[in-house]
Amino acid sequence: MTTNKKLIGVDLGGTTIKFSILTADGEVQQKWSQETNVLSEGNFIIPDIIESINHHLDLYKMSADEFIGIGMGTPGGVNRKEGSVSGAFNLNWNENHKVFPVRDITEGTGIKTYLENDANVAALGEKWKGAGNNSDNVVFVTLGTGVGGGVILNGKLVTGIAGGAGEIGHITVDPKGYDCNCGKKGCLETVASATGIVRVARDLAEEYSGDSKLKSMLDDGEDISAKDVYDLAKVDDVLALKVVDKVSMYLGLALGNVANTLNPEFIVVGGGVSAAGDFLLEHINEYFLKYTFPLVKETTKLKLATLGNGAGVIGAASLVIEGE
Repeated sequence: MTTNKKLIGVDLGGTTIKFSILTADGEVQQKWSQETNVLSEGNFIIPDIIESINHHLDLYKMSADEFIGIGMGTPGGVNRKEGSVSGAFNLNWNENHKVFPVRDITEGTGIKTYLENDANVAALGEKWKGAGNNSDNVVFVTLGTGVGGGVILNGKLVTGIAGGAGEIGHITVDPKGYDCNCGKKGCLETVASATGIVRVARDLAEEYSGDSKLKSMLDDGEDISAKDVYDLAKVDDVLALKVVDKVSMYLGLALGNVANTLNPEFIVVGGGVSAAGDFLLEHINEYFLKYTFPLVKETTKLKLATLGNGAGVIGAASLVIEGE
Protein backbone atom coordinates (compact mmCIF):
# COMPACT_ATOMS: atom_id res chain seq x y z
CA MET A 1 0.00 0.00 0.00
CA THR A 2 1.52 3.33 -1.10
CA THR A 3 0.47 6.11 1.25
CA ASN A 4 2.05 8.44 3.77
CA LYS A 5 -0.64 7.55 6.27
CA LYS A 6 0.39 5.37 9.19
CA LEU A 7 -0.80 2.36 11.18
CA ILE A 8 -1.05 1.71 14.91
CA GLY A 9 -0.51 -1.80 16.24
CA VAL A 10 -1.63 -2.82 19.75
CA ASP A 11 -0.64 -6.14 21.32
CA LEU A 12 -2.75 -6.67 24.43
CA GLY A 13 -1.31 -9.17 26.91
CA GLY A 14 -2.12 -10.19 30.49
CA THR A 15 0.84 -8.25 31.95
CA THR A 16 1.83 -5.71 29.25
CA ILE A 17 0.20 -3.76 26.43
CA LYS A 18 2.60 -3.03 23.57
CA PHE A 19 2.00 -0.22 21.06
CA SER A 20 3.69 0.74 17.78
CA ILE A 21 3.27 3.36 15.11
CA LEU A 22 4.24 1.93 11.72
CA THR A 23 4.36 3.01 8.10
CA ALA A 24 1.90 1.38 5.69
CA ASP A 25 4.82 -0.86 4.63
CA GLY A 26 5.20 -2.21 8.16
CA GLU A 27 8.30 -0.30 9.29
CA VAL A 28 8.11 0.43 13.03
CA GLN A 29 8.68 4.16 13.72
CA GLN A 30 7.73 4.51 17.39
CA LYS A 31 6.96 2.01 20.10
CA TRP A 32 6.02 2.08 23.75
CA SER A 33 4.37 -0.18 26.33
CA GLN A 34 2.51 -0.04 29.62
CA GLU A 35 1.32 -2.43 32.31
CA THR A 36 -2.08 -4.06 31.86
CA ASN A 37 -4.44 -3.09 34.68
CA VAL A 38 -6.70 -6.15 35.08
CA LEU A 39 -8.45 -4.92 38.25
CA SER A 40 -12.22 -4.38 38.38
CA GLU A 41 -13.01 -7.13 35.80
CA GLY A 42 -10.54 -5.56 33.37
CA ASN A 43 -12.73 -2.46 32.99
CA PHE A 44 -9.72 -0.12 32.90
CA ILE A 45 -8.01 -1.86 29.97
CA ILE A 46 -9.80 -0.27 27.00
CA PRO A 47 -9.92 3.28 28.51
CA ASP A 48 -6.17 2.92 29.27
CA ILE A 49 -5.46 1.95 25.63
CA ILE A 50 -7.47 4.94 24.32
CA GLU A 51 -5.75 7.33 26.73
CA SER A 52 -2.30 5.97 25.88
CA ILE A 53 -2.84 6.31 22.10
CA ASN A 54 -4.24 9.84 22.41
CA HIS A 55 -1.43 10.88 24.78
CA HIS A 56 1.29 9.60 22.43
CA LEU A 57 -0.29 11.22 19.37
CA ASP A 58 -0.18 14.53 21.28
CA LEU A 59 3.41 13.82 22.25
CA TYR A 60 4.42 13.15 18.62
CA LYS A 61 2.26 16.08 17.41
CA MET A 62 0.17 13.77 15.24
CA SER A 63 -3.58 13.73 14.58
CA ALA A 64 -6.14 10.96 13.96
CA ASP A 65 -6.44 11.80 10.24
CA GLU A 66 -2.78 10.83 9.70
CA PHE A 67 -3.69 7.17 10.38
CA ILE A 68 -5.34 4.51 8.23
CA GLY A 69 -6.37 2.54 11.30
CA ILE A 70 -5.55 0.73 14.55
CA GLY A 71 -5.14 -3.05 14.67
CA MET A 72 -5.26 -4.91 17.98
CA GLY A 73 -4.45 -8.47 19.00
CA THR A 74 -6.13 -9.74 22.15
CA PRO A 75 -6.42 -12.98 24.14
CA GLY A 76 -9.85 -14.58 24.37
CA GLY A 77 -12.67 -15.32 21.97
CA VAL A 78 -12.92 -12.65 19.27
CA ASN A 79 -16.22 -11.98 17.53
CA ARG A 80 -15.13 -10.16 14.37
CA LYS A 81 -18.67 -9.10 13.36
CA GLU A 82 -19.35 -7.43 16.70
CA GLY A 83 -15.75 -6.32 17.32
CA SER A 84 -16.07 -7.90 20.76
CA VAL A 85 -14.01 -10.12 23.07
CA SER A 86 -15.12 -12.55 25.77
CA GLY A 87 -13.47 -15.27 27.82
CA ALA A 88 -10.05 -13.59 28.10
CA PHE A 89 -9.47 -14.92 31.61
CA ASN A 90 -5.97 -13.45 32.03
CA LEU A 91 -7.51 -9.99 31.45
CA ASN A 92 -10.37 -10.71 33.91
CA TRP A 93 -12.84 -10.67 30.99
CA ASN A 94 -14.86 -13.80 31.70
CA GLU A 95 -17.38 -15.57 29.44
CA ASN A 96 -20.29 -13.42 30.68
CA HIS A 97 -18.38 -10.14 30.45
CA LYS A 98 -18.25 -9.04 26.83
CA VAL A 99 -15.99 -6.11 25.87
CA PHE A 100 -16.28 -4.08 22.65
CA PRO A 101 -12.78 -2.80 21.79
CA VAL A 102 -13.54 -1.97 18.12
CA ARG A 103 -16.48 0.30 18.96
CA ASP A 104 -14.87 1.90 22.02
CA ILE A 105 -11.36 2.47 20.63
CA THR A 106 -12.74 3.86 17.35
CA GLU A 107 -14.97 6.26 19.32
CA GLY A 108 -12.23 7.21 21.79
CA THR A 109 -9.49 7.91 19.23
CA GLY A 110 -11.39 8.79 16.06
CA ILE A 111 -9.40 6.07 14.24
CA LYS A 112 -10.99 2.98 12.68
CA THR A 113 -10.07 -0.15 14.68
CA TYR A 114 -9.66 -3.83 13.72
CA LEU A 115 -9.50 -6.80 16.07
CA GLU A 116 -8.09 -10.33 16.02
CA ASN A 117 -6.96 -13.09 18.37
CA ASP A 118 -3.37 -12.66 19.67
CA ALA A 119 -2.01 -15.95 18.24
CA ASN A 120 -3.42 -15.02 14.83
CA VAL A 121 -1.85 -11.55 14.83
CA ALA A 122 1.53 -13.04 15.77
CA ALA A 123 1.14 -15.33 12.74
CA LEU A 124 0.33 -12.33 10.54
CA GLY A 125 3.39 -10.49 11.88
CA GLU A 126 5.77 -13.37 11.09
CA LYS A 127 4.15 -13.78 7.68
CA TRP A 128 4.43 -10.09 6.77
CA LYS A 129 7.78 -9.01 8.21
CA GLY A 130 9.35 -12.12 9.71
CA ALA A 131 10.34 -15.68 8.78
CA GLY A 132 7.25 -16.10 6.56
CA ASN A 133 8.87 -14.00 3.79
CA ASN A 134 5.42 -12.57 3.01
CA SER A 135 4.41 -15.96 1.59
CA ASP A 136 0.67 -16.53 1.09
CA ASN A 137 0.83 -19.91 2.87
CA VAL A 138 2.31 -19.85 6.37
CA VAL A 139 1.51 -21.67 9.61
CA PHE A 140 2.83 -20.16 12.84
CA VAL A 141 3.19 -22.19 16.03
CA THR A 142 4.19 -20.56 19.29
CA LEU A 143 5.75 -22.61 22.10
CA GLY A 144 5.32 -20.63 25.30
CA THR A 145 3.32 -21.10 28.50
CA GLY A 146 0.87 -22.82 26.19
CA VAL A 147 1.10 -23.81 22.53
CA GLY A 148 -0.72 -21.49 20.13
CA GLY A 149 -1.05 -21.29 16.39
CA GLY A 150 -2.19 -19.26 13.42
CA VAL A 151 -2.86 -20.39 9.86
CA ILE A 152 -2.61 -18.23 6.74
CA LEU A 153 -3.69 -19.88 3.47
CA ASN A 154 -3.85 -18.20 0.06
CA GLY A 155 -2.97 -14.92 1.80
CA LYS A 156 -5.94 -15.08 4.19
CA LEU A 157 -6.11 -15.86 7.89
CA VAL A 158 -8.05 -19.08 8.50
CA THR A 159 -10.35 -18.55 11.49
CA GLY A 160 -12.94 -21.33 11.11
CA ILE A 161 -16.66 -21.11 11.80
CA ALA A 162 -16.23 -20.00 15.43
CA GLY A 163 -12.65 -18.69 15.51
CA GLY A 164 -11.25 -22.05 16.61
CA ALA A 165 -8.99 -22.72 13.61
CA GLY A 166 -5.24 -22.99 14.20
CA GLU A 167 -5.51 -24.50 17.70
CA ILE A 168 -2.32 -26.49 17.07
CA GLY A 169 -1.72 -26.82 20.82
CA HIS A 170 -4.82 -29.00 21.06
CA ILE A 171 -3.90 -31.55 18.42
CA THR A 172 -3.96 -34.92 20.22
CA VAL A 173 -0.48 -36.46 20.16
CA ASP A 174 -1.02 -39.11 22.85
CA PRO A 175 -4.61 -40.33 23.49
CA LYS A 176 -3.49 -41.81 26.83
CA GLY A 177 -1.39 -38.76 27.75
CA TYR A 178 -1.64 -35.98 30.31
CA ASP A 179 -4.89 -34.15 31.10
CA CYS A 180 -5.08 -30.76 29.34
CA ASN A 181 -6.72 -27.60 30.72
CA CYS A 182 -9.09 -27.74 27.75
CA GLY A 183 -10.67 -30.94 29.13
CA LYS A 184 -9.06 -33.33 26.62
CA LYS A 185 -6.19 -35.75 27.11
CA GLY A 186 -2.79 -35.80 25.42
CA CYS A 187 -2.86 -32.39 23.68
CA LEU A 188 0.42 -31.15 22.18
CA GLU A 189 0.32 -28.30 24.72
CA THR A 190 0.70 -30.79 27.59
CA VAL A 191 4.12 -31.96 26.34
CA ALA A 192 5.58 -29.16 24.18
CA SER A 193 4.80 -25.97 26.11
CA ALA A 194 7.39 -24.64 28.57
CA THR A 195 5.50 -26.33 31.44
CA GLY A 196 4.86 -29.48 29.38
CA ILE A 197 8.58 -29.98 28.71
CA VAL A 198 9.28 -29.83 32.45
CA ARG A 199 6.50 -32.37 33.05
CA VAL A 200 8.05 -34.76 30.50
CA ALA A 201 11.46 -34.26 32.20
CA ARG A 202 10.05 -35.14 35.64
CA ASP A 203 8.41 -38.29 34.30
CA LEU A 204 11.47 -39.52 32.43
CA ALA A 205 13.74 -38.72 35.41
CA GLU A 206 11.73 -41.13 37.59
CA GLU A 207 12.60 -44.10 35.39
CA TYR A 208 16.17 -43.00 34.59
CA SER A 209 19.01 -44.29 36.76
CA GLY A 210 22.13 -43.18 34.85
CA ASP A 211 24.40 -40.21 35.35
CA SER A 212 22.76 -36.85 34.54
CA LYS A 213 22.88 -33.31 35.89
CA LEU A 214 19.20 -32.88 34.98
CA LYS A 215 18.37 -36.01 37.02
CA SER A 216 20.32 -34.64 40.04
CA MET A 217 18.59 -31.27 39.82
CA LEU A 218 15.16 -32.91 39.75
CA ASP A 219 16.05 -35.39 42.52
CA ASP A 220 17.24 -32.47 44.68
CA GLY A 221 13.86 -30.79 44.23
CA GLU A 222 15.27 -27.89 42.23
CA ASP A 223 12.91 -25.87 40.05
CA ILE A 224 13.86 -26.45 36.44
CA SER A 225 12.73 -24.73 33.24
CA ALA A 226 12.44 -25.80 29.60
CA LYS A 227 15.54 -23.65 29.01
CA ASP A 228 17.51 -25.77 31.54
CA VAL A 229 16.46 -28.93 29.66
CA TYR A 230 17.63 -27.59 26.29
CA ASP A 231 20.84 -26.06 27.71
CA LEU A 232 21.78 -29.42 29.25
CA ALA A 233 20.83 -31.34 26.10
CA LYS A 234 23.21 -29.08 24.13
CA VAL A 235 26.08 -30.32 26.34
CA ASP A 236 24.99 -33.96 25.88
CA ASP A 237 23.28 -34.60 29.20
CA VAL A 238 21.80 -38.05 28.51
CA LEU A 239 18.47 -37.51 30.30
CA ALA A 240 18.02 -34.03 28.81
CA LEU A 241 18.60 -35.51 25.34
CA LYS A 242 15.92 -38.16 26.03
CA VAL A 243 13.46 -35.39 27.01
CA VAL A 244 14.28 -33.32 23.91
CA ASP A 245 13.87 -36.42 21.74
CA LYS A 246 10.42 -37.17 23.18
CA VAL A 247 9.21 -33.56 22.90
CA SER A 248 10.60 -33.35 19.33
CA MET A 249 8.75 -36.54 18.40
CA TYR A 250 5.43 -35.04 19.58
CA LEU A 251 6.12 -31.74 17.80
CA GLY A 252 7.27 -33.50 14.61
CA LEU A 253 4.11 -35.63 14.64
CA ALA A 254 1.75 -32.67 15.14
CA LEU A 255 3.48 -30.37 12.66
CA GLY A 256 3.80 -33.24 10.16
CA ASN A 257 0.02 -33.68 10.31
CA VAL A 258 -0.51 -29.92 9.93
CA ALA A 259 1.79 -29.95 6.88
CA ASN A 260 0.07 -32.98 5.35
CA THR A 261 -3.28 -31.25 5.75
CA LEU A 262 -2.35 -27.73 4.59
CA ASN A 263 0.99 -27.94 2.71
CA PRO A 264 2.07 -24.38 3.63
CA GLU A 265 5.35 -22.98 2.31
CA PHE A 266 6.65 -22.44 5.84
CA ILE A 267 5.81 -23.61 9.35
CA VAL A 268 7.33 -20.95 11.59
CA VAL A 269 8.17 -21.92 15.18
CA GLY A 270 8.22 -19.10 17.76
CA GLY A 271 7.52 -18.42 21.45
CA GLY A 272 9.87 -18.57 24.45
CA VAL A 273 10.93 -22.20 23.92
CA SER A 274 12.13 -21.36 20.39
CA ALA A 275 15.05 -19.48 21.99
CA ALA A 276 16.74 -22.93 21.95
CA GLY A 277 17.29 -22.05 18.27
CA ASP A 278 18.61 -24.34 15.55
CA PHE A 279 19.15 -27.14 18.09
CA LEU A 280 15.38 -27.21 18.75
CA LEU A 281 14.52 -27.00 15.04
CA GLU A 282 16.93 -29.74 13.92
CA HIS A 283 15.47 -32.21 16.44
CA ILE A 284 11.88 -31.42 15.45
CA ASN A 285 12.77 -31.58 11.76
CA GLU A 286 14.11 -35.12 12.13
CA TYR A 287 10.64 -36.33 13.15
CA PHE A 288 8.80 -33.87 10.90
CA LEU A 289 10.45 -35.47 7.85
CA LYS A 290 9.49 -38.90 9.16
CA TYR A 291 5.80 -37.95 9.48
CA THR A 292 5.29 -36.00 6.23
CA PHE A 293 4.54 -37.59 2.88
CA PRO A 294 6.97 -37.05 -0.05
CA LEU A 295 5.42 -34.04 -1.83
CA VAL A 296 4.97 -32.17 1.45
CA LYS A 297 8.45 -33.12 2.67
CA GLU A 298 9.91 -31.48 -0.43
CA THR A 299 7.82 -28.30 -0.33
CA THR A 300 7.02 -27.37 3.31
CA LYS A 301 9.92 -26.06 5.40
CA LEU A 302 10.24 -25.53 9.15
CA LYS A 303 11.74 -22.16 10.16
CA LEU A 304 12.48 -20.28 13.37
CA ALA A 305 10.51 -17.08 14.04
CA THR A 306 12.56 -13.89 13.70
CA LEU A 307 10.40 -11.13 15.22
CA GLY A 308 10.30 -12.32 18.86
CA ASN A 309 7.99 -10.13 20.95
CA GLY A 310 7.49 -7.75 18.04
CA ALA A 311 5.34 -10.17 16.01
CA GLY A 312 2.12 -9.20 17.81
CA VAL A 313 2.17 -5.43 17.20
CA ILE A 314 3.35 -5.79 13.60
CA GLY A 315 0.70 -8.43 12.85
CA ALA A 316 -1.96 -6.35 14.59
CA ALA A 317 -1.08 -3.36 12.39
CA SER A 318 -1.36 -5.56 9.29
CA LEU A 319 -5.06 -6.14 10.14
CA VAL A 320 -5.64 -2.56 9.02
CA ILE A 321 -4.13 -3.25 5.57
CA GLU A 322 -6.23 -6.46 5.29
CA GLY A 323 -9.35 -4.54 6.29
CA GLU A 324 -8.95 -1.66 3.82
